[in-house]
Amino acid sequence: MKAIIIAAGKGRRMRPLTDEFPKCMLEFNGKTLLERHIEVLNSSGIKDISVVRGYLAERICIPGIKYYQNDRYEHNNILNSLFYAEAELNDDVVISYCDIYYERPVLSKLLADPHDISIVIDLDWRASYAGRSAHPVSEAEKVRLSSRAMVMEIGKSIKEDTAEGEFLGLMKLSKKGCMLLKEVFHSAKNSSLDRPFHEASVFEKAYLTDMIQELADRGINVHCVGINGGWKEIDTIQDYENAKKMLLEGGKLKL
Repeated sequence: MKAIIIAAGKGRRMRPLTDEFPKCMLEFNGKTLLERHIEVLNSSGIKDISVVRGYLAERICIPGIKYYQNDRYEHNNILNSLFYAEAELNDDVVISYCDIYYERPVLSKLLADPHDISIVIDLDWRASYAGRSAHPVSEAEKVRLSSRAMVMEIGKSIKEDTAEGEFLGLMKLSKKGCMLLKEVFHSAKNSSLDRPFHEASVFEKAYLTDMIQELADRGINVHCVGINGGWKEIDTIQDYENAKKMLLEGGKLKL
């Protein structure tokens, strides 16, 4: 098992904190967010870790990690950023946004899932928006499920009252899952490069959720691993301060 962390973005909503450091290198009570990612991965036996860098790449320099450079981070988005590390998509792999903090039981539940493509969703997602006035619910990457816990619909445009969960930005692929993802990515890229792609204005601006929707639309099963809390998104200064306070007080995230 290996891991890819996508950390190329500028973190505009966290300025001025991100004027000098990428979001993943901000400290949370003595440890950066990226260091906390690595600790959780290592504690689950995952040592082969790659990071996709872009904005202020030279600031992300933790030893023992492989790095890939997204030199178009100003123009693309999470999906295309991931594919700068396409060489790593050849075996069992965990893929993660860099701006989430999750505890080990969340990762353990994902690793235990036997499906080829699995994503983690928070079933108690509305509770996580308490005290997050700077990050509206409309920004949540919401999910609607089939009766077999597969993705039917995913994205920010889903109506709040129809959503059953929120995508964390954490997923797992088997070797077969990697093959399917790469096939669909290149097929979609060839046919949709200069056209809208699900919620993205053009393919280059696509989110990971746009590709997950494409997989589901093509009849490829994307299984949802449900949790109830146990994670936080760090997208605004308010999120950052709330997370620091929780850690300082020795708080545990509800699982």
